[in-house]
Amino acid sequence: MYTIKTLNKIAESGLNVFNNEGFKIDDTHKKPDAIILRSFNMHDMEIDNNIKAIARAGAGVNNIPVNDLTERGIVVFNTPGANANAVKEIVLTTLMASSRNLFDGVMWTKGLEDQGEEIPKLVEAGKKQFVGKEIKGKTLGVIGLGAIGALVANDALDLDMDVMGFDPFISVDTAWNLSRNVERALSIEQLFAHCDYITVHVPLTDQTKRMFNEAAFNIMKPGVHILNFSRGELVNEKDMETALESGKVGKYITDFPNENVINMKNVVCIPHLGASTIESEENCAIMASHQVKEFLEKGNIKNSVNFPNASLPYTGKRRVIAYHKNVPNMVGQIISVLSNYNLNIADMINRSRGQYAYTIIDIDDKISGDVIPGIEEKVSMIDGIITTRII
Repeated sequence: MYTIKTLNKIAESGLNVFNNEGFKIDDTHKKPDAIILRSFNMHDMEIDNNIKAIARAGAGVNNIPVNDLTERGIVVFNTPGANANAVKEIVLTTLMASSRNLFDGVMWTKGLEDQGEEIPKLVEAGKKQFVGKEIKGKTLGVIGLGAIGALVANDALDLDMDVMGFDPFISVDTAWNLSRNVERALSIEQLFAHCDYITVHVPLTDQTKRMFNEAAFNIMKPGVHILNFSRGELVNEKDMETALESGKVGKYITDFPNENVINMKNVVCIPHLGASTIESEENCAIMASHQVKEFLEKGNIKNSVNFPNASLPYTGKRRVIAYHKNVPNMVGQIISVLSNYNLNIADMINRSRGQYAYTIIDIDDKISGDVIPGIEEKVSMIDGIITTRII
């Protein structure tokens, strides 16, 4: 019996994935086998050694101590693409609304609520201050062409925009889904210089932190609109304020308001609604739950942010899994232990990620239950082994 603990409210459709006799949802359990969460901050939380997997029902994992869990052999999953449509829709919505000064216009009109019968006249007299621009024929720059960025780029083309994309790490799967009419920027500077609107869809890393700064703004077109539904820290806020004041940046739309940006000129602050749809929350919960179930039952890994992806079709016989240092002869030592028990190997896979690796070995025959602890103990004693299980 595997115990699953949730740290946030997780959509019922996701938890229903565990509706069989092998699983139990228990949010009070001190030593669960796996945790599913959304935005709960785990950095100050004591994480028990019995935990084998943690799944974030969402893309970002800043609220999870990934480095520490990696060293301890606890796999961390996220759900890339599950909320992509929700984010795409809000990007395109705010792109059009901000271009037409819709947010400012609505707020101004709301301020007329005490003017009674004068409201229609005041509206007609005041509307000229909110004259905006159409996005048709303008150029949208998309930085990061993953699941979200590719959807934004393709749909912007359908809105008769020109689209330029930049992503030096684009995957083959994404490339297949991306329209051939998306112009490829050879450098981020090229994108900055040519686009009327720029939307960013990249993770926060040492390389991307404060990528929107004075040097970047100096390259951009005057009055450019910048949309940030990825991470607030991608922007140097002091430089952004200066660019907004000068008009270099015409609008900054951010899903990450704070005490600094909320009072800046020409900023549209969204209360972190990018992935906040019923459909998105259900998609993320279902995807996270399936990944946890697949790992606990079969040892297969997909969409991990710290372990290598690795999977084998499950035969229903015994499976040895080991997470270990990525060093020579590690697999050979594991096989040697199994050979000492006269066990024949039916299939295996070994994948590495940086200084760590993950190995799955399927045994051709059923292993007697009374020898499993001995095998686990001997494998775990190999120098460099971090965690091991027999399923």
